[in-house]
Amino acid sequence: MAHYVIRVARNAGLAALFVAAALLGILSGVLFAYAGDLPQVSALDDYAPSTITRVYAANGPLLGEFATQRRVIVGYDDINPLLRQAIIATEDAEFDRHFGVNLWRIGVAAVKDLVEWRRAQGASTLTQQLARNLKEQFGLTNEKSWERKIREIILAIQIEKRYTKREIFTIYCNQMYLGHGAYGVEAASRLYFDKSNRDLTLEEAALIAGIFQTPERQSPFVNPERAIRRRNIVLQRMADERYIDQARADQAKAKPIVTRGQPTQPPGVAPFFVEEVRQHLEGEYGAKVLYEAGLTVRTTLDSRLQQFANAAIERGLRRIDKRHGYRKPSRNVIAEGRTLEDFTLDRWARPIAEGDVVPALVLTAPKSGPAQIRIGAYLAELGPAAYRGFQDARTRRGSAAELFAVGDLIEVAVTKVDAASRSLEATLEQTPVVEAALVAIDNHTGEIRAMVGGWSFGRSKFNRAVQAFRQLGSTFKPVVYTTAIDRGFTPSSIIVDEPTTFETPGTPQPYQPQNYDHEFEGPITLRRALEDSRNIPAVKIMDALGPPSVLDTARRFGFGEDFPPYLAIALGAGDATLLEVTSAYTVFPNQGVRMKPFMIEKVLDREGNLLEEGRPEGVDAIRADTAYVMTSLLEGVIQRGTAAAAARLARTWPLAGKTGTVDDNTDAWFVGFDPDLTVGVWVGKDEKKSIGSQEQGAIAALPIWMDFMSSYIDSRAGGDPPQFQVPGNIVFLNVDERTGLPLPAGEPGITEAFIAGTQPDANSLARLPGVVAGPPPEGAKAY
Repeated sequence: MAHYVIRVARNAGLAALFVAAALLGILSGVLFAYAGDLPQVSALDDYAPSTITRVYAANGPLLGEFATQRRVIVGYDDINPLLRQAIIATEDAEFDRHFGVNLWRIGVAAVKDLVEWRRAQGASTLTQQLARNLKEQFGLTNEKSWERKIREIILAIQIEKRYTKREIFTIYCNQMYLGHGAYGVEAASRLYFDKSNRDLTLEEAALIAGIFQTPERQSPFVNPERAIRRRNIVLQRMADERYIDQARADQAKAKPIVTRGQPTQPPGVAPFFVEEVRQHLEGEYGAKVLYEAGLTVRTTLDSRLQQFANAAIERGLRRIDKRHGYRKPSRNVIAEGRTLEDFTLDRWARPIAEGDVVPALVLTAPKSGPAQIRIGAYLAELGPAAYRGFQDARTRRGSAAELFAVGDLIEVAVTKVDAASRSLEATLEQTPVVEAALVAIDNHTGEIRAMVGGWSFGRSKFNRAVQAFRQLGSTFKPVVYTTAIDRGFTPSSIIVDEPTTFETPGTPQPYQPQNYDHEFEGPITLRRALEDSRNIPAVKIMDALGPPSVLDTARRFGFGEDFPPYLAIALGAGDATLLEVTSAYTVFPNQGVRMKPFMIEKVLDREGNLLEEGRPEGVDAIRADTAYVMTSLLEGVIQRGTAAAAARLARTWPLAGKTGTVDDNTDAWFVGFDPDLTVGVWVGKDEKKSIGSQEQGAIAALPIWMDFMSSYIDSRAGGDPPQFQVPGNIVFLNVDERTGLPLPAGEPGITEAFIAGTQPDANSLARLPGVVAGPPPEGAKAY
């Protein structure tokens, strides 16, 4: 009997060995059959996944990012040990002990699949997950099939044969998708917690490790409750695998999830500027390199000046908008079929602080008394004091019932927050309809230091600083006067401001320009004509010089448009961009040299190799002495002329500039400078419509420029102000402001700058082109 049992056992063993050998042969055959169709894993030797192109300001801060996959590559030693442990404990506890596949897990999964008669149970090791995630390189699909599983196993074994565990784990941690466009643990750490993975706490590391399974479902931004449950599973797995003790795991489980990042990228401090950089990079290197190659771009922008520009544009446009009254809200939630109690907005979920402008829901709008509004969980009242910023009588004197309806969604500026009582104080606001743009350029290098292209990049991506060609108005007059100074005119030259008709060949009607105030001042100095922006003297000078000579100066100033040779060009009838005008004005403080504007200092590839470098490039536009005389004239515009509102700034800081206004107030300009920086501001509507009957350059654009310059000057406090460089051939005389004649020592006058040899005689006006004192001298032309 015993002999029989032994024989049966022996036969059974032989049968089992035969079956095992057969299965092994079949498996080997299958593996051999598929192995030949797979690419070589040596491709991972040069692992270089898609990474983020980053754009930085000149002073360091990150301005923007471009990527198809938001990834930050880190090395093994840069991965937080807690995060390594959490990932291994949860995803593959046997990672350090298997050869790419876990046969036990495969067996268990296979049995369950056979029982349930479907291919569903997962048994993938971390290495298999990596092989599957690199499907583009290895020709795999996401389909759950035995064929894909076999290919995955083969690749996992090959990967394990070629690479160390540290290398495999590092690639895994950089490759895997972790939600909301973030790939890899470093990008995920920044996304969810706004910090490097090296600084993650235990519970934060566990949360990120838990996201690997299903990023779309485990994200704390999508489902916080599910994210907590998954995080706690990870913490328990870490305790089970003895990476942490149970007490520490329980302590971490009790903590809430506190995210500090956000799922969508904010527009950043300089979205219009960054978009210009993006267009340049895509045009130069192509979209694939831009979005996948991980370029590092260092720009010329100064983030502090950009913040000053953003604030100045916002405050300025809100002031302009309020001058034209309150408009009825365009949205009412009750009309949309919503209820006051249930209505909510994403903005209300974020912190609300003093100074924020936020949407508010009108709860009551009585005929007398204040309106009650709700901002998320906060309540506030809006009474007459909240409307004072609006300058129209209807708004300032109107009742809440006249201004609002219950259910209106309005804008308010928060002035005080009481978190304890869930109440706040606010003033009425509204989104401006007018647009504006600002550009700041370094005079000595041409580097663009700040750029705002409109009210909001979200509302319109059209960059009015570089794309909008608008009529120049009186900002073109300095080009005319520069040509005059170059041709022998002086600040004391006399031009007669009087009604004048100009015959224009080829046109049926003569040209009869008018001054903006429709008045005439008679004989005035060239300085007075520019400071007060008189139109007729500017046209007379262009007529005397000849339009071609003025247009030649314009080309040397960098204006790209081929202006027609008409006298109306003297008054800014031609079109240009704000960037062109601002760049042109840098000629004056930079001793006649125009530095071509540029945005990019350098572009590096992912290995740090230099691809592109921007360098200052100067062009001689005018003589240095002419540039200084023009600077002196434009200083007078601020001290005594159309920009006198800025004179208070000029008392302690050297400033010069020029206002500009187009007919019907469709465009308002101010371009001004100090010795180091030139700043241009444009205000208008995208459609050529009036901003308002009083919205001239000095009213609409100048205050924005002053706001920016005030912040800029304050940021440079602590040293002596810079000074405009005076060429050696400049002569200063004390002259009569009205006549331009030299005054005896001690008599009150203004200090005038002349190019040596052109200064007027002590007893009479110099007989130079354009000088008229009473009847013109014999043979001289009266202007």
